[in-house]
Amino acid sequence: MNQTTTLGHAEAQAAIEIIKTEMLKRGKAGVITVADSHGELIALLRLDGAPLPSIQIASNKAWTAARERKPSRDIGQSVRNPEKGFDIAYYGDPKIVGWGGGLPVLLAGVVVGAVGVSGLPEMEDIELSQMGVDAILKMG
Repeated sequence: MNQTTTLGHAEAQAAIEIIKTEMLKRGKAGVITVADSHGELIALLRLDGAPLPSIQIASNKAWTAARERKPSRDIGQSVRNPEKGFDIAYYGDPKIVGWGGGLPVLLAGVVVGAVGVSGLPEMEDIELSQMGVDAILKMG
């Protein structure tokens, strides 16, 4: 029998709170998601003024990071590679995205969930997602 360690509500809230606080400090609005080890949503927060497409995009970024066990941007970089690139549809899942902002949360080398941010420039989405991951890891 397999046992899975995964993020829970407390970890999701910690990530969302730190990212939300930073977005508000910067005067920006986006969508923040936290997913479990399977990529399924635990929590989602859409700040007032966030672009509506970012709801699905942030969810898909977290899904991608959890399911593929790597940052969502890595997927995008792979498919854009001029020599070794491939169609993202080869993943066979329309929820897989290649934009940056989805990061896996690893404990002892095992993915226990993911954080996704969307609605800001890609590098800012990544930076904020990392803040969420760091908040979760500080919990223990």
